[in-house]
Amino acid sequence: MSWPLSAGLHGWDMTPREAVALQKRLAVQVVHDDRIGEVTCIAGVDIGFEDGGATTRAAVVVLAWPGLCVLEEVVHREPTRFPYVPGLLAFRELPAALAAFSLLSRRPDLVMVDGQGIAHPRRLGIASHLGLWLELPTIGIAKTRLCGRHDEVPASRGDWTPLVDGDDVIGGVLRSRVGIKPVFVSPGHRVSLATALDWTVACLGRTKLPEPTRLADRLASRRDRRRAGG
Repeated sequence: MSWPLSAGLHGWDMTPREAVALQKRLAVQVVHDDRIGEVTCIAGVDIGFEDGGATTRAAVVVLAWPGLCVLEEVVHREPTRFPYVPGLLAFRELPAALAAFSLLSRRPDLVMVDGQGIAHPRRLGIASHLGLWLELPTIGIAKTRLCGRHDEVPASRGDWTPLVDGDDVIGGVLRSRVGIKPVFVSPGHRVSLATALDWTVACLGRTKLPEPTRLADRLASRRDRRRAGG
């Protein structure tokens, strides 16, 4: 299919210092309010690594909404281009993810990403960065905190507490399953925090992760992958 993919957004050949500067420039383009149309399918995306990190493995799963039955799934592998640098994982992971999205036969209406949205030191985690490239609403759902602070999360499923960095509320720490560590939900692009949390809860199954990212995580998983969020 033909994707917009913001072809002129930027290239990928840059140093970590240049990548940091680019993140600061792109962060101002992120839309923090809701610009979502009718949702009939939701994509989940996750990235793994093979060959000791030499190969990037991107997995995208598209599910119908409502019902969350799998409509399509793709996996793309390519050589890893960028070193492992916390906070710059988009530059290591997004080239493969974009190639995976280009293989889809349908365009999702909403994308859930295993990683951070604006809950990032420069407010441009991988979910926000991907949203700018795809020109789609995105939500970051991470297993670990990259930055910010929060109070204790209440114990009931669906409860959450704000994730705060300085004066900014950058996400929500969500109890997605009773008795299990919470997940870190943050807006990516074209989604408010309230909407990001609502969609995450709506897509929960029996595990701590919403079904789109759970299935993408399973498809992308390799035990030697090295990720810390971002």
